[in-house]
Amino acid sequence: MRITLTSIFVDDQAKALDFYTRVLGFEKRADEPAGGARWLTVGNPGEAGGVELLLEPSGHPAVQPFKEALVSDGIPFNSFAVEDVQAEYERLLALGVEFTQPPTQMGPVTTAVFSDTCGNLLQIAAMNS
Repeated sequence: MRITLTSIFVDDQAKALDFYTRVLGFEKRADEPAGGARWLTVGNPGEAGGVELLLEPSGHPAVQPFKEALVSDGIPFNSFAVEDVQAEYERLLALGVEFTQPPTQMGPVTTAVFSDTCGNLLQIAAMNS
């Protein structure tokens, strides 16, 4: 068994696609009509067949309260690995990304938390050397 697809609820699929590709650097994998929305996925550049992230519409009534509770408590919905949290933090800041937690060492890892502009907090993390 292996993970092939995971999802994140987004308020606006077009805005999310722009943020996750242009700002975060993922590449679009799938973009197909799906009812009133799109089956829209992104993945790591150059990793065809790798894990995909579904940019899922936030339409279900339970989603908005769930997302708001996580943001209110400062809890990131997903975490992405980076080589250097400080360098990625500075790159994202230069692109206008809003952070709720600057790079912070937490035992064996350093993390930073930011808004994805679509109602979620995300975390970047790297193992300390």
